[in-house]
Amino acid sequence: MEQFGQLILPIAFFAIFYFLVIRPQSKRTKEHRAMVNALTVGSEIIFAGGLMGRIKAIEGDYAVVSLNNHTDVKVQRASVISVLPAGTIESV
Repeated sequence: MEQFGQLILPIAFFAIFYFLVIRPQSKRTKEHRAMVNALTVGSEIIFAGGLMGRIKAIEGDYAVVSLNNHTDVKVQRASVISVLPAGTIESV
């Protein structure tokens, strides 16, 4: 019985750690992956660095993004943190 009591505490710590850290992080990762896979040409996006732009082309794991009329950049699709509602760039 004493050995069983010694196992309860580590199991409880692992369960708490799983539900407070591991599970929410895996949920966020899954949501981000779905958002990145749903990117389409014309989507308005924000990058991790704070830049906003419109997707001009998608080339595998990369996207060509138009920041303004004269500047296009090629970035990893995973660097996109948010998809903006249509028309947001013009209103800023």
